[in-house]
Amino acid sequence: MDKLSAEQRHKNMAAIHSKDTKREMIVRRGLWRRGFRYRLNSPRLPGHPDLVLKKYRTCIFVNGCFWHGHNVALPQIENLELRIKSSECCKIPKSNREFWVAKISRNQQRDIEEQKRLAEMGWHCITVWECELKAAKREDTLRSLAYTLNKIWLEDHAVIGKPYPKIEEEGEYLKAAEE
Repeated sequence: MDKLSAEQRHKNMAAIHSKDTKREMIVRRGLWRRGFRYRLNSPRLPGHPDLVLKKYRTCIFVNGCFWHGHNVALPQIENLELRIKSSECCKIPKSNREFWVAKISRNQQRDIEEQKRLAEMGWHCITVWECELKAAKREDTLRSLAYTLNKIWLEDHAVIGKPYPKIEEEGEYLKAAEE
């Protein structure tokens, strides 16, 4: 049973925002400090990614563990709600369980579809989870994110099929300061 009244629960849920969240601000500041520039919540792309790095053709989604069901495998078949187990970072509420399972499942399916559409358009997608931004893991996560972005850029801009030119040896090399 819920400890809060319907009005209190409504106020709590209405206070949750989808833009400029604390975890999103952590990622934004970390990337900015490392020299990455981005756009916010692009309305032109499917799913309105939290951060869009056009230079890297990359979209970054900063997901809350609860709302997107991190490490929770939700069934595709209905009436299996009793078998669903909460993960460390995503606790499915016991009250109104069917509603929450359906909602989180819809969010997961929508995330998959949006990332497929972005991939078809040639965009790379990176998901950063809320639990990866806790103080103990934060720097490692941001460092890994920067590494991934740099790797994407290098792979996209690699020269393929053109080996370095060979220098033909003709005569003697110039000798500097041997005389």
